[in-house]
Amino acid sequence: MKALITRKIGMTSVIGENGEAIAITLLSATPNVIGHIKDEAKDGYQALQLGFGEDKKAGKAKQGHFKAAGIIPKIIREIRVSEIDENISVGEKLSADIFNVGDSVDVTGITKGKGFAGTIKRHNFKRGRKTHGGRSYRRPGSIGSMYPQRIFKGKKMAGHMGADQVTVKRLKVELVDMDLNVIGLRGAVPGPRKGIVMLKEAK
Repeated sequence: MKALITRKIGMTSVIGENGEAIAITLLSATPNVIGHIKDEAKDGYQALQLGFGEDKKAGKAKQGHFKAAGIIPKIIREIRVSEIDENISVGEKLSADIFNVGDSVDVTGITKGKGFAGTIKRHNFKRGRKTHGGRSYRRPGSIGSMYPQRIFKGKKMAGHMGADQVTVKRLKVELVDMDLNVIGLRGAVPGPRKGIVMLKEAK
């Protein structure tokens, strides 16, 4: 399983081989460190703990956990794997070159938070008329009937919008720059600039 923790930089465009402009999202792929290896016998499942960045204010528990890795990462993610390569060891670093141009990846990130939003913004409701005495411009309108005297769960109403974990599947890798530690993916990636984005090899 190829996986990497990255940070979103922003969007730009590149020119493809046939001359078309391709919108890509740039991700900062600072080398990830393997902080811990979990195995079936000891932990009940197989997984790799990846670390991104450096935590300069880590607590003692975190320092002890990553002592063997030689670096205390700021961001930690765990990747389940079907089998663990014997050549992989704690402290080893994974760079952007584990992905190649043309690879398909699944991208997971936290979407932009929009706060408390109304039904027009949140669910694309229509606006009420502003002529002929209409006073209900952005109100949701009727919510329920007389029976069954309650509102069903899942009713589209105003509320918290955004800040959800979203996975976009099978985005194509268009750029791998080892000098700048940057990966470029075709299309949009969930989350704001500087947001943490998880890349996994598409199954």
